[in-house]
Amino acid sequence: MTTLPKSRARGKLPARYASIVMPLVLSILMTFVVSGISTLKSLGATEAFLATWPAAWGISWLVAFPTLLAVLPLVRRIVAMVVAPPAAD
Repeated sequence: MTTLPKSRARGKLPARYASIVMPLVLSILMTFVVSGISTLKSLGATEAFLATWPAAWGISWLVAFPTLLAVLPLVRRIVAMVVAPPAAD
């Protein structure tokens, strides 16, 4: 009988994908909130808001995700210059 390795939790991606999944999730959540607030402020709570928001969110996500992929290494370097590393035990 063959058994599967138990090193990976069922249904989870390998750790090597974290550098793509983190900006993906971040860009989805941030653009969802920001485009919603911006569209609501522009149009008010109307039917036009509900019709416009999905397109506004989609366009903003199409810009945000590649931008995050491009600038994340720079942001990590800036944060490393500003924040002290954790103390070694």
